[in-house]
Amino acid sequence: MSTTCSTPFLSRFRWLVAVAATVTLMLLAVPAEAATAAGPGNDVSWPQCGKAMPKGQTFGIVGVNNGLANTTNPCLATELSWAGTSRGGTGQPAVALYVNTANPGTAGSWWPTSNTYGGTTVSNPYGQCTNGSVGAACSYMYGYAKAYDDANIRGVSNPSAYNWWLDVETGNSWSADQTANRADLEGMTAYFTSIGATAGFYSTSAQWSQIAGIVPASSPLYTLRSWLAGARSLTSAKRKCSDAPLTGGGKVTLTQYVSGGFDYDFSCI
Repeated sequence: MSTTCSTPFLSRFRWLVAVAATVTLMLLAVPAEAATAAGPGNDVSWPQCGKAMPKGQTFGIVGVNNGLANTTNPCLATELSWAGTSRGGTGQPAVALYVNTANPGTAGSWWPTSNTYGGTTVSNPYGQCTNGSVGAACSYMYGYAKAYDDANIRGVSNPSAYNWWLDVETGNSWSADQTANRADLEGMTAYFTSIGATAGFYSTSAQWSQIAGIVPASSPLYTLRSWLAGARSLTSAKRKCSDAPLTGGGKVTLTQYVSGGFDYDFSCI
């Protein structure tokens, strides 16, 4: 090949190599999060009834109750339909559910008197629930019963297909006995697990510490996932992914922040 033919070819080849190298370096310099971020999701419940809903969410989390553990969100069907339009692209399921939790004892509208509910005699790790008892055994059954109701009488089709987040907040009624409160949450988790569903916890570290305290490694709650509230922006929500989970063996997989009147959720996975 003559010099007059090869020189332009070599020059163009070297230029293409240089461009390719530059582009590669630029791509490597982009943080993985920026390159793969699909955008936040949203959570909604009874306060959004009859109101404009968020748009373009990557995933939707819908509240099953009407603010209390023994109630039904009147807009559940509509909001589940909204969540079904989620476009995906994160490590979260496109649609998930959350439920209110509580442990009101005999001050509530109903309190268990045995280990039987929904036609099933439940294997209770805290022993026999007896009439008038507000300890761990009956607290476990109360939690089991509320989870049973959430899955069977609120209007949720195919409840085993969902991840159920347990909303643990001081705004609802709780015992002063943290062991009883943990038993209540264990009862809820046990029911959801029994139907093949998964569960996790929504709370803040302060509220969780007041209600449930330190969860021992022997508890079935110990390894469950955490959804942390309390961030005030997307930036702070991203930072909260590095916060301690609510339980020692768990993992923070979601964080929440509020913007423009909507609850937004950032996926940490």
